[in-house]
Amino acid sequence: MDGPQDALTAFAARLREWGWVTDLLVGGSLATGDYRPGASDLDLAAIVDGSVTPARLDLLVALHRELDAGAARGLKLGCVYVDGAALARVSAAHPTWTHGLLVRRHLSGIARAELLRHGYAQFGRPPTALLAPMTPDDVRAAAHAELTGYWTWALRRPWLWFDPALADLSLTTMARVRHTLRTGELLTKSDAVAGIAPTWLATQVAARRDGQQVPARRAATAVLAWRDARRTLAGR
Repeated sequence: MDGPQDALTAFAARLREWGWVTDLLVGGSLATGDYRPGASDLDLAAIVDGSVTPARLDLLVALHRELDAGAARGLKLGCVYVDGAALARVSAAHPTWTHGLLVRRHLSGIARAELLRHGYAQFGRPPTALLAPMTPDDVRAAAHAELTGYWTWALRRPWLWFDPALADLSLTTMARVRHTLRTGELLTKSDAVAGIAPTWLATQVAARRDGQQVPARRAATAVLAWRDARRTLAGR
């Protein structure tokens, strides 16, 4: 497995060959310096000149499958492909490669805030030249939208939290959201671990983020994570 920068370089080179991807933006943990091998995703956004046609989709799927089996193997490289003409519409859904699948997702307010505050261009224009500025109140609204979207849906399905990966994600996400609602600022996942209780659970989450093989106390973690999410949503 190559490192994330090697995978990014190979990915960017292929996109630039096609001519219709104008910008490739790097966000998430790689941009903030919080990247953890094996735990973190590569969160990317590509700006496209025109819509992503079926022919373009075929090229993208083939490229991602090739990278997932080669230069980006094990790196969880994901990318949302945004028609430049629709970039200003936060509610618009775009073709997105994530965890081996092509789906349609939004370039969310939180993703935009991360790009504006920490992101950079692998090629093309910087995020600040492409995205509308966001005030602290805008960032708070984006965090609120995170809660009222997927997490409200998931809260009604408590059995989902028995997946240790989702439970860990929920715990760090809720700590980050609470911080953002209070301050209007963003928090990395590693810093968010300090907001997880009890201490044994925070210690386990931090260890798993560092790549340690720490088995989850599945039932206890599920219950605590679900209750934490319910408390966060109730207090929004």
